[in-house]
Amino acid sequence: MRISDLVASYILNMLDESGGNAEIKRNELADSLGCVPSQINYVLTSRFTPEQGYIVESRRGGGGFIRITRIHTDKDSVLMHIVNSIGKELDFNDARLMLDNLRVAGAIDDECAELISAAVSERNFAGLPKKLSSAVRAAIVKNMLLTQI
Repeated sequence: MRISDLVASYILNMLDESGGNAEIKRNELADSLGCVPSQINYVLTSRFTPEQGYIVESRRGGGGFIRITRIHTDKDSVLMHIVNSIGKELDFNDARLMLDNLRVAGAIDDECAELISAAVSERNFAGLPKKLSSAVRAAIVKNMLLTQI
């Protein structure tokens, strides 16, 4: 298991045990998991984002901490937030990560994630300029997600 997976799993367990709120001290957590504090930061910024249903607050200083709160939102709100955040262009890697996050959050099921991923895969846009394929991909993902609302 990668260290980032271990850190994320540890934080998720803390959230589950505490009803969706957890406070951590970055250095203490890094010491207990045998990693560097920057790995804790990486996990927090990549896996505990508002799009994934989390609010992360930090307080610096001697008594500083990081507070993670799981946001309880309904499926439609999550999907609309994602649709509104996509923008005019979307590359395949970002689309795949977004779909994985939506699947893990329960906003879409595995079949839906696989269908959208297949529809916007790189091979479907072979020969098109990158800017055009990114624009078409963004429109396809938006429209397919809107069908889930």
